[in-house]
Amino acid sequence: MKKRIYKNREKKMLCGVCAGVAEYFDIDPTIVRVIWGVGCFAWGAALIAYIVCAIVFPDKSEV
Repeated sequence: MKKRIYKNREKKMLCGVCAGVAEYFDIDPTIVRVIWGVGCFAWGAALIAYIVCAIVFPDKSEV
C-alpha cells in the first residue's frame, strides 16, 4: 500500500494538517503542533506553509 499524506479531520485542532502529518510519520500529533507553532513564531513562512497544506492536502475521507 502506498503511503499518502492527508488531513485528519478526526484528530484535528484547526484544519487537521498537523494530525495528518503526524499520522504519516507515525508520531504524536502534539509534537508536530509544537514544532509548527514554534515555526510560526520564529519564521512566518510556517504559517504560510500551513495554509497551503490546508488547501492542498486531501481529507482522509476522500482518499
